Amino acid sequence: MIQKILVVDDSLVSRKIIKSCIPADRGYEIHEAVNGLEGVAKYKEIDPDVTLMDLTMPVMDGMQALEEIKAFDERAVVVVCTADVQMKTISRVMSRGALMVVKKPITRNAINDALYRAEQTITGHNRP
Repeated sequence: MIQKILVVDDSLVSRKIIKSCIPADRGYEIHEAVNGLEGVAKYKEIDPDVTLMDLTMPVMDGMQALEEIKAFDERAVVVVCTADVQMKTISRVMSRGALMVVKKPITRNAINDALYRAEQTITGHNRP
């Protein structure tokens, strides 16, 4: 069951849009980080059930952050939210352990689909 969600994006507007697409009636605890480095630190601190992460960010990009999070916790469920949906980018993030890629601009349906797939993955992992 998803309880905690971490949203990692350097754009305040993007974070607000993503948060507005997350169903408010499910009681999710939502945390934010403004770059990949902060995202990795926040991941280690709060142990989110799902991480929604941009790729293009300062300090540490989403690709590096994804690699660090997966190295720290191989069961981490990371959904990449990006405007860069070239096949080579999708292939790279999937090979590094992302659950899926959601194309920006983000829609409510895309976030609901991502959360559904994340829930299925978590249930399969039997995460506490």
